[in-house]
Amino acid sequence: MEYFRYIFLIFILTGSTSIGFLLSKSYIERLNELKSLQNAVSILQNKIRFTCKPLIEIFEELAVIKKNEKISEIFKKMAEKLKNKKTEVAWNEAVLEERFYLNLKAEDINLILSLGNMLGKTDVEGQMSEINQFCSLINEQIAIAEEEKNKNSKMYKSLGTIIGLAIVIILF
Repeated sequence: MEYFRYIFLIFILTGSTSIGFLLSKSYIERLNELKSLQNAVSILQNKIRFTCKPLIEIFEELAVIKKNEKISEIFKKMAEKLKNKKTEVAWNEAVLEERFYLNLKAEDINLILSLGNMLGKTDVEGQMSEINQFCSLINEQIAIAEEEKNKNSKMYKSLGTIIGLAIVIILF
């Protein structure tokens, strides 16, 4: 009977520590997704500037390039929706459909939505300046995400373990 008690206490400690690690992982994932998006937008910018391909082809290529990352689904859906809809509408729908699968905050999603407002509306130079402005804004979000990750990731990991230990001590 005493063995079950110890197993139960170990289960509580392991569970609370795991919850702490899961909560901290969301901060790490957000930072990775923002960096992936930044890289994808850089590729988008270069393809618009140098290849003069239609946006559908560019987004299909981006989906293939980023295929192992969560952000690729936005580009995949964008390419599909762009066949039947205007650029801005297709982008908004693609981002809004995928936002639940990403670890991004509301301000990140709003920033991503703003990118679609200018795609395909101006000449190449106008799009380049808009994408550059977007890149500077995404860099700010990356800096904020990195700061939050450094602060909160360690806190959640430690907090999960400490709460688990506290429960184990109380029950012991």
